[in-house]
Amino acid sequence: MRIVGPLIDLHCHIDLYPEPESIIYECKKRNIYVLSVTTTPKAWRGTTALLNDCPRIKAALGLHPQLAHQRSQELILFEELSNETMYVGEIGLDGSKEFRAHIDVQKRVFKKILQICASSGGRILSIHSRGAANDVLDELEAHPNSGKPILHWFSGNYQELKRAMDIGCWFSVGPAMLRSKKGSEITSRIPRDKILTESDGPFAKMNKKSLTPLDMPKAVEILAQLWGEPIEAVNDRLLNSFRNLLAD
Repeated sequence: MRIVGPLIDLHCHIDLYPEPESIIYECKKRNIYVLSVTTTPKAWRGTTALLNDCPRIKAALGLHPQLAHQRSQELILFEELSNETMYVGEIGLDGSKEFRAHIDVQKRVFKKILQICASSGGRILSIHSRGAANDVLDELEAHPNSGKPILHWFSGNYQELKRAMDIGCWFSVGPAMLRSKKGSEITSRIPRDKILTESDGPFAKMNKKSLTPLDMPKAVEILAQLWGEPIEAVNDRLLNSFRNLLAD
């Protein structure tokens, strides 16, 4: 089914596709709103250059927690660039087995980023929290003026989910997350007006193929099934939530 009206991808790594220009062209043609998150501050200007003349695609300034121990020195550049965008991501913490050894430097980087955002008047934040949801929420509570947090592909437990909802977090969900039992169960507990869609491409895959913003109809369709609502009503709800996120 072709969905009438714009679609939203609030977490995508456009610069990391093999042919980003083709993805950008299709997004522009189909009027898809995209937040292209970056993994290092050094990647931000290059990503921004890719998005010239694409008003519905924004580049977010990021420092991915999985790279924090290698790129913490780029915090200086992050602070220099922080006033050039209202969007920050991908940032956060990763407590999974592979990166747990670096959690202290991750926390230092994440805390500094939130301080920078707070001193700049707040930003829209796309946040990674795998295996570290409570630590992420601790920092968000300690820096309430850092902006509007969107927890990307949230995978914490239900107690952590409730805590995130209580402090006003938003959540971005995609087809790969929604196809899993845990992902659909988590999504079913989130207030519908706090949900936005994402692809997390090119990292997230379905049927061994990287997802792109062009796959957002899949996310809308799965949400419609989960909520028992018509597809167009779900997309309208998502657009209203997106507008509320951007509103002051």
